[in-house]
Amino acid sequence: MRNIWIICRRELRSYFVSPIAYVLLIMFALIFGWFFWNMLGAFVFYSMASQMRGEMMPMNINEQIIRGLLANMNVVGLFFIPVITMRLFAEEKRNGTIELLVTSPIRDLEVIVGKWLAAVGLYAGMLLLTGLDAAFIFKYGNPDWKPLAVGYLGLLLQAAALLAIGTFISSLTRNQIIAGAASFGVCLLIFVLGWAGGYETSTWAQVLSYMSVTTHMESFTKGVLDTKDAVYYLTVIFLGLFLTARSLESLRWRS
Repeated sequence: MRNIWIICRRELRSYFVSPIAYVLLIMFALIFGWFFWNMLGAFVFYSMASQMRGEMMPMNINEQIIRGLLANMNVVGLFFIPVITMRLFAEEKRNGTIELLVTSPIRDLEVIVGKWLAAVGLYAGMLLLTGLDAAFIFKYGNPDWKPLAVGYLGLLLQAAALLAIGTFISSLTRNQIIAGAASFGVCLLIFVLGWAGGYETSTWAQVLSYMSVTTHMESFTKGVLDTKDAVYYLTVIFLGLFLTARSLESLRWRS
């Protein structure tokens, strides 16, 4: 556990000694803030318009602001995840330090988990910044905090699963651009697999729909914590880290 923490701290430090972490944090906060400002403005506009017409339409902050925000950030995160993972192992290969890493006394699993945890930690920091907007809602409104908490948990689990896949792809190449582009392509494919289930009822379509990360995010955005969705994300995490371990093992044998 100590070695994992050492690797994690080393990797987090490498994010912040370069502009990568700061650019990601600022851009993610700005995009989330823009979505938040527009959804809040629409909520206030329609609320006032309904009152002026004498209509008492029920306005629900959780349904009309928070759920929409979570759904949008679910998609936005797709563009940030490849940037976080593309350097994890590709940079080590490019700099020639991967041989030192795989031949060190630290086990491959500790290296992999440490790097993956650093990536998850950076994404969690990005989500934490958006808490400032959420705090604004609680200051001037009265939303239910439980659906928001479940939604954030879903965003973190989904990101952790995609980050594990990105970690594996980064271990396959020494070129960060290729790693980032391939990670984006694979993550996007996993996102849209569920589209087939919208018009096709055959078994293959249902299997593809189940494999899509967006299918398992729907319950989280509704504030529902479903065990099967959490198990799905944990399975993807395990699979991504397992494949990364096999990739590093093959590199050890080749060297």
